[in-house]
Order: sequence, then structure tokens, then C-alpha cells
Amino acid sequence: MKFKSVFDIIGPVMVGPSSSHTAGAARIGRVARDLFGRQPKWAKIHLYGSFAETYKGHSTDVAIVGGLLDYDTFDERIKTAFEEADRAGMSYEFIPESGHVDHPNTARIVVGDDTSEMSIVGISIGGGKIEITELNGFELRLSGNHPAILVVHDDRSGCIANVANCLYKYDINIGHMEVSRKERGRMALMVIEVDQNVDLPILEELSELPNITKVTRIAD
Repeated sequence: MKFKSVFDIIGPVMVGPSSSHTAGAARIGRVARDLFGRQPKWAKIHLYGSFAETYKGHSTDVAIVGGLLDYDTFDERIKTAFEEADRAGMSYEFIPESGHVDHPNTARIVVGDDTSEMSIVGISIGGGKIEITELNGFELRLSGNHPAILVVHDDRSGCIANVANCLYKYDINIGHMEVSRKERGRMALMVIEVDQNVDLPILEELSELPNITKVTRIAD
């Protein structure tokens, strides 16, 4: 097995005590905030498997809330995330679940404010690494370790090619791409992991392409 860096072996710089239950949880929370696009006013956090059993002892709870406040894994403010959330006016609720899941470290986070809400499912796979496996009911695979673009679009021919051609025009290399849809001919979701951050003007150009509904980015 090859490792890109020493951090693939020892895990990320982080506030403890656990890379999977703390650092991974913080990253899931932070990706949820990134995808929502702003500070949520409330969060309902459903915990499964090992997360549900040990979330208080392993600080999974404060880590997720810290992530929702946009704190990175090494941010010391994670330790006081509950107090910081209260000051920011964000309410939160933890809901341990007993249902079966494919991975023992699984969280479903539902966030919202006065205008909209969003749901994601994330898993912590060890060493601080995560995968987002669902977004608003769409199945996907998003690592959270690379810059990414999420494109909501009508399920029409040419959409994928138009997006790919736009990224090619700006010399943006695609590392991973997948498309998910709930029903043929209706709404679909492109998940594109890229090698560099995508600037806002490019996102705006993508948003103006035919049959594109919404474009969101996750920066590195």
C-alpha cells in the first residue's frame, strides 16, 4: 500500500481523543456546513453504530457541532463548540439511533434555517478520513479530502458534457466524477472532485449552462 504523506499513516493534526470519532466527525460537520452554504440555525444529528454508543466519551458531539461552526480538526475551539454554538444562535439535537447501517461510524445531519434545509449522511472511515454517502436522498461518494463541485441539474442529455467542457476550458482536472438520479428524466446530481479550487466566476459560468439548477463547491 502506498501513502501520499505521513498523515495518511498517523492521521491529521487534530483535537483528540480519536481520529475516527473526533477528527472524522468534525470533518463531516464541516462538509455539511459547506454544502449548506452558510451557518445553519439548527441541526438534528442522528448517530448510528459506534457513534451512537460512544459519542459523548469520544467527543463526537462537540466535534460535529464544531464542524458545523466551520472549525477545522485542529481548531482548539472544538472543545467549547457547544458554548460557541449557543453564542452563534445555532441550536442542535443529538439523536442516537439503533437501526442497522453499513458502517459503524455513521451520522445523518439535517441542518436548516428560515429558508431551507438539507440532509447528508457521512461516515468516518478512520484516520480522520470521511465519505459523504448521501445528500438530500441522492446516493453519492464524496471524500471531503479534495476540492469538489456539486451540480444539481435536470436529467437531460448534454449536461455532463457541458460541465466537463467548461472545466476543461479552464484547465481544471477532474479526479473523480459520478452522477446520481432518483428517477429517469427528473432531477440529477453530479459530484466532481477536482485537483484545484474552482473560482467563483467559473461557478457562475457553470450555473448559467442549460438545465443546471444549482452549483455548490467545497474548497480545499
